[in-house]
Amino acid sequence: MLNVTGLSKKYPSNDKYSAHDISFSVAAGEVVGLVGSNGAGKSTIIKSIIGVLPFQEGKVEVNGFDLNTQSEQAKKQIGYVPDDHSVYDKLTGREYINYIGSLYGATKQQKEYVANDLAKQFDIAYALDTQIAGYSHGMKQKICILGALVHNPALWILDEPMVGLDPQTMALLVKLIRNYADEHHAVLFSSHSLETVKKACDIVIFIKHGQIVKTVDLRENKDFDLEKEFMAINEVENA
Repeated sequence: MLNVTGLSKKYPSNDKYSAHDISFSVAAGEVVGLVGSNGAGKSTIIKSIIGVLPFQEGKVEVNGFDLNTQSEQAKKQIGYVPDDHSVYDKLTGREYINYIGSLYGATKQQKEYVANDLAKQFDIAYALDTQIAGYSHGMKQKICILGALVHNPALWILDEPMVGLDPQTMALLVKLIRNYADEHHAVLFSSHSLETVKKACDIVIFIKHGQIVKTVDLRENKDFDLEKEFMAINEVENA
């Protein structure tokens, strides 16, 4: 579903690459997690993959579409949950879901499923007809999650999705991520919560200074200590 090859991104104001020679893939049925300290480059990688940030080198393919040459088709394959719960505050939750759905060509049935079934699961159905401006941080995060799924994307990408969510909703989101992958979709997300990564991911990619330093398949290493590895990778920097 996702193939990233030699992706490199450098900001005009910086001499160093924020992401350098990034290569990995996410197959249908897989959940892949990006792990790294603040400033490691996780968000830069994600924003390059979804087409928000232009990159200088490399190639991104989403469900067979090249992001550079088939931008619109590639982006339609993606459902994206940002780390800053960016939403249209003047819309109601229902209007937001319908608007995002229309942009991505979602069917009426898909919109109704998200607005009814998923909204109830996330305990936000009661607020769908009120303005998003009055939502709490956690509610805005929930509506972003619903909007990202309304068109049933082949690839679901989440950047720090657990921020602002209560423990019950975090557990629900982990379950939804696993179920979504089991339905032959692909999921990529970044998180500082190693416990969440352990529960949700098949593969973990450690990022440091914009580069991949280690990739671990948790399906083959069920007892792998993520916290110990995370600390070891970052202790090298502080030694």
